[in-house]
Amino acid sequence: MSTDQFDIDTLKHIRNKLDYIYFIAKSNYNDNPELMDTIENLALISNMFTNVKIQELSKKKETSSPQGYILSKLSHSYSRMKEYEKQKETDFPTWNL
Repeated sequence: MSTDQFDIDTLKHIRNKLDYIYFIAKSNYNDNPELMDTIENLALISNMFTNVKIQELSKKKETSSPQGYILSKLSHSYSRMKEYEKQKETDFPTWNL
């Protein structure tokens, strides 16, 4: 009896949805480059987690260094969000007293 919370078919379905999200973000990059780039990277991170879990359930290790890949993509998205946050702080109007 398996106590795993995931099954391969559902993970493949999740991976397909993530591929779609990535494709839409990539296709619409020029609409809002910072946002689309962040979405792309987060979809890639999620996809990597999904692939690693599929490999784990299949007992096939095919991906080397998923942690390094995830960290690099995450750091890029994190930096984008920090910059966005800073921009919002400076865009806030000053109070006229």
